[in-house]
Amino acid sequence: MTDNTTSEKLKFSATFVWLATAFCVFLVASNLFVPRLWRVGSLPFQLSGAVIIFPVSYIINDCLTEVYGFRKARLVIWIGFILSAFIALVAHIITRLPAPLYEDSVPIADSFNMLFGLVPRTTFASLVAFICGSQFNAWIMSKMKVATKGRGFGWRAIISSLGGEMADSLVFYPIAFSGILPAKGIIGIIFTQVFVKTLYEVLILPVTTVIVKKIKAHEGIDTYDYDISYNPFKIRDI
Repeated sequence: MTDNTTSEKLKFSATFVWLATAFCVFLVASNLFVPRLWRVGSLPFQLSGAVIIFPVSYIINDCLTEVYGFRKARLVIWIGFILSAFIALVAHIITRLPAPLYEDSVPIADSFNMLFGLVPRTTFASLVAFICGSQFNAWIMSKMKVATKGRGFGWRAIISSLGGEMADSLVFYPIAFSGILPAKGIIGIIFTQVFVKTLYEVLILPVTTVIVKKIKAHEGIDTYDYDISYNPFKIRDI
């Protein structure tokens, strides 16, 4: 086990870089898939296409916080935030470009503009929600680890993800779909998303647990966040 004094000496290992990169990719990709809604079988519920991969970002968040601590997880969260904001800005610029030269390309351009025209709005909603949800997820995970002396990773992962997903959805869907979906539809999708994402986490928990154990053994660390600042804006504090 390591506390924050010894973990200060930790450099950014290849494993950490891979996890951070995967986290950012899943986050950016999920923002592109948000506008594609789909119905859950014959039930009166629908989900966003992002539900396929977005929960993975929370699973990686749990791994980062559990192994490397809250401060490094916070750094990765902000990197993902900046990259997502960049994609949203570029999408906005591209949709404002002039029409194609040839008529055959116009339908493609129109479809692109219709889809990616929503990206800035959904990304803005996602960024605000993501900062709230991911920071809350990491905070719960970190606090519970110290309180339980590192025991019960599975329960901590589920509870922290449930809290993070709820905070994320409560912020995201009203912003992203206000004026597009009725209030009843927004409320329905919020609770459906939280349920499905948390179920996702529960089903994959055995795999997550094994991965976390292997990363701890490989890296030789198990960080506990004693006496640290949980200020979400202290990015340089790693």
